Amino acid sequence: MNEIKNKRAVIVGLFVSVGLLFLISGILMIGNLHETFKKKMTVISLFDNVSGLQAGNNIWFSGVKIGTVSKLHFYGKSQVEVTMKIEIKTQQYIRKDAMVKIGTDGLIGNKILEIYGGSSSSPEVQEGDTLGVEKSLSTDEMIGILQENNKNLLLITKDFSTISHKIVQGEGTIGKLLNDNSVYEHINSATISLQEASIKAKQLTNLLAGFSEGLNKKGTFANDLVTDTVIFNSARATVLQLQQMADKANLLVADLKHSINNPNASIGVLLHDEATGNHLKETMKNLESSTLKLNEDLEAAQHNFFLRGFFKKKAKKERMISNENETK
Repeated sequence: MNEIKNKRAVIVGLFVSVGLLFLISGILMIGNLHETFKKKMTVISLFDNVSGLQAGNNIWFSGVKIGTVSKLHFYGKSQVEVTMKIEIKTQQYIRKDAMVKIGTDGLIGNKILEIYGGSSSSPEVQEGDTLGVEKSLSTDEMIGILQENNKNLLLITKDFSTISHKIVQGEGTIGKLLNDNSVYEHINSATISLQEASIKAKQLTNLLAGFSEGLNKKGTFANDLVTDTVIFNSARATVLQLQQMADKANLLVADLKHSINNPNASIGVLLHDEATGNHLKETMKNLESSTLKLNEDLEAAQHNFFLRGFFKKKAKKERMISNENETK
């Protein structure tokens, strides 16, 4: 009997032990209590506002949970010191210049801490190190910003309402453009003018294209002018001759200016010597008077008895020659 009782006690003890093992394993799996037995290191951060962060909240690095918040307590006048327990195996990935910020697990989930950043040149984080904190906006601050934005939107809406009212009333440049027919007519006429100018420009382009085509077409004057070396050389020789003539004319004018300004030259004497001018005037007067006297002597000779017949024959011969010329 005693042996049977002992066997039953052993069997019951075994079942109770197995049941306790399953219970403990289930509790550990469901509550993630197995994390308690992992090796961890302590890291600190100082926050001005933890925004409802509590002990036990998770810590994430690159989207992976690596630890939990151990405790929070006030530090200094208004800061909060947050002690974090992170897995020792992640130490090689976290640098001393990494930053910490407060986030949320989902849209309306619990608060979490996110470790991010850090340069490869910085050493690994060590036990008791303090990581920098990124200042984030609290819910109240975000609501305040949204309220300010709403006020600005309200003011902008009022301004747009005023502007649209003025446009409808025909005020301002845009209002006149939309409501004043004369402005539209001016713009329309300007558009027509631009179209006409475009057409004329197109015609001019066509003419230039035709001219350039004529340059490339053999047998035309334009093509001969630009391609025939004989015509080109002749034109160049003509231009050179004209240039030589111009140069000679310039030299002639220069000589005349020099002669005019030279009192020893003939032209200079005539223009500048007053005595020579008076002498020429007297000579012209003498010639004129001599010519008058010669005419008078010839008139008297025509009436002379001895020479009258000679002049009559001469006049008769001149009349006959004139009549023959008219008959022919």
